[in-house]
Amino acid sequence: MKLSEVKQALENLEQIRFLLPNGKLVPAHFHVTEIGQLDKKYIDCGGTVRLDQKINFQLWEADDFDHRLAPTKLLGIIKESEEKLNLTDSEILVEYQGHTIEKYALSFNNGVFYLQTTLTDCLAPNKCGVPSEKVRKQLDSIQNNSCDPASGCC
Repeated sequence: MKLSEVKQALENLEQIRFLLPNGKLVPAHFHVTEIGQLDKKYIDCGGTVRLDQKINFQLWEADDFDHRLAPTKLLGIIKESEEKLNLTDSEILVEYQGHTIEKYALSFNNGVFYLQTTLTDCLAPNKCGVPSEKVRKQLDSIQNNSCDPASGCC
């Protein structure tokens, strides 16, 4: 989800809700403690130089249980961040405290922001020796009950 999509979603909300992947809501008294742009320049295992850009939201909760961040207030924080930091319309990355600082992608549906788990991956599997997935066949589909090494069954 891009920053422009978050702003559009906030314009029609009465309250902000973030749903964790385990089905629990981030407590309603959360704060957005930072908004920033993350620029990551790196080289993958295949030798390709890459640049990744994300907009980071950090969610935090304190013991101020009566605190509620209104959608209009968050829109104001986003607009100020855009002006002062020259933010791009990039994908959102959300940080939230779990066992450690957990990082989530973001989506929106039916008035709720969904924190989605992210995964690591090899960006150059053909260059760094990651085997491609073998085609699986059922043994009873092999004719004559023989397994030719060129058949893909072994």
